[in-house]
Amino acid sequence: MRIPLYQIDAFTSKAFGGNPAAVCPLTSWLADDVMQSIAAENNLAETAFIVPDGDEFAIRWFTPEVEMDLCGHATLASAYVVFEHLDRTRSAVTFGSPSGPLHVSQKDGRLEMDFPALRARPTAPLPGLVEALRKAPKQLLLATSYLAVYDSEREIRSIEPDMSALARLDAHGFIITAPGEDVDFVSRFFAPRLGVPEDPVTGSAHCTLTPYWSERLGKTEMRARQVSKRGGELWCTQVGERVKMAGHAAPYLVGAIEI
Repeated sequence: MRIPLYQIDAFTSKAFGGNPAAVCPLTSWLADDVMQSIAAENNLAETAFIVPDGDEFAIRWFTPEVEMDLCGHATLASAYVVFEHLDRTRSAVTFGSPSGPLHVSQKDGRLEMDFPALRARPTAPLPGLVEALRKAPKQLLLATSYLAVYDSEREIRSIEPDMSALARLDAHGFIITAPGEDVDFVSRFFAPRLGVPEDPVTGSAHCTLTPYWSERLGKTEMRARQVSKRGGELWCTQVGERVKMAGHAAPYLVGAIEI
């Protein structure tokens, strides 16, 4: 069996930045264990599989370890593949997903995604979390992932968590965030339990970050930066219980899988 494979760097305008994702267009779903094996073999934070669904597409995402319910950067990468390789006449696409319909459109030279907001609420400290992060946050909240809030971008950049300790905690992932120096806010994201020690740029995390910072800053349109080693830029808009995230995408690889 020969399966097309595209590797796209999401949330960056040039290769070697942002977050790399693999995208595999299929005519129908493969067995779950085969898709999981492909994701493990690709060894990227996410591999997306897309299947035609009427005029649109269905999408599923896999880390090297597990299937995910939501992934932003691999959705952005998948939209890029649709627009640039599968149907160049399109300017918008909707992906049916485990988290509901996800809309992506081309706007102002960027790709803009429309995702559900995942609002974080204050929560009691998770035992062992502060020790694993190696720095106590000013505020701790919980949505799908924990959200740890700090005072400065310098703190976010300097944190070196104990990944083995984080991996032992019963949590989806951990977002750390603070006001940015030249953007509205910065963040990093860790999910070692899912096989992703530090994710370069995390669209789904901004489903939580955007409503938090929108309320805190009193504005609905914000520019964000994920300050991982590769780094990435996002333009975020809060629209009711939806979040719009825009960014660039850069192609890196076009090939095929033989299984």
